[in-house]
Amino acid sequence: MALRNVRKYGDDILRKKCRVVEKIDNRISILLDDMLETMYENNGVGLAAPQVGILKRIVVIDIGEGPLFLINPEIIHKEGSYIDEEGCLSIPGEVGKVERPYKVKVKALNREGKEIVIEGKELLARALCHEIDHLDGILFVDKMIAKEE
Repeated sequence: MALRNVRKYGDDILRKKCRVVEKIDNRISILLDDMLETMYENNGVGLAAPQVGILKRIVVIDIGEGPLFLINPEIIHKEGSYIDEEGCLSIPGEVGKVERPYKVKVKALNREGKEIVIEGKELLARALCHEIDHLDGILFVDKMIAKEE
């Protein structure tokens, strides 16, 4: 495993739409491991591939319940809403309130290429939405309703 450089706000790659992963091979597996290590090293709960300069629809998340590896994730159901603080490894020092769904259901492929469905609420729902937004070039500051001082 290797640490990757986290791209920072202002880097054009963070605003680009990511491509669907067509084939899960050894390179994707290495990328997943590197992303997880990079996320942990930076004390994050989620990391999307464009944040390490790769325009592929891949995210890793760990809210303290063990790592999730999601390839080509898509939100298939949203329910409720709530407002909470968010930050981002690509925008260090910036924190703000963002409204997100209270509960989401996400369909994706796991690292073995099997289709999985993840249901998350509160923090997991927030992390899923935040990271999937990254895959479409959307940052939390685009949705921020109040900046924390």
